[in-house]
Amino acid sequence: MLAGESPAEVAARIVEGSQLADPKVRKALWDGGSEAIAASNDPALVMARLIDPIARDLRQQYETQVESVEKRAAEQLAAARFAEKGTSVYPDATFSLRLSHGTVRGWEEDGRAIEPFTQLSGLFARATSDDPFKLGDRWVAAQDSLDASVRFNQVSTNDIIGGNSGSPLINASGEIVGLIFDGNIHSLGGAYFYDESVNRSVSVHPAAMLEALNKVYGAGHLAKEMTLH
Repeated sequence: MLAGESPAEVAARIVEGSQLADPKVRKALWDGGSEAIAASNDPALVMARLIDPIARDLRQQYETQVESVEKRAAEQLAAARFAEKGTSVYPDATFSLRLSHGTVRGWEEDGRAIEPFTQLSGLFARATSDDPFKLGDRWVAAQDSLDASVRFNQVSTNDIIGGNSGSPLINASGEIVGLIFDGNIHSLGGAYFYDESVNRSVSVHPAAMLEALNKVYGAGHLAKEMTLH
């Protein structure tokens, strides 16, 4: 794959020489199908053709030697766990309805207290003029009109796992008070264990959604619809 070049040289050659950023080039490849892709000398496609068979082989190995073994073992463990504990504990995430109880609470990281909420002001405080922290033009233009104190994101002790993104966070009154979209670094082991002292789910606060819809995206009609009772 490197053909005697360094990884940095190969990366630079592909980034500088590839024409795939041009929609006309991509359309021509689309129209030409697999034959056009196989005949292309675009450096990005040349590299992709080299990687593809190896990646497919590794994927097949992973699916047959790792994934299938884990799934079978998980099935056996779940059966044993249910036989022992019954319905006294909630089930693993199996794409069925799953409710998690939790509280909005920060955590301690290296002796430092992490607050449970962030504000819109933090978005602009972290922004830079370059990716990956470059803000969209709409956000930059709307900065002066936004309420910087509005809560943006929040963390809670809900036990989540991959696939929970988009799940509603509902308070004791049945109101939606957030939408789950991520977890903190400690939640990455959540497929195997849960530690309430540090595992946190991350959700967007409705106040940030309404502020953005009204003042950034010009979608006040949606904000009004969201707040109808």
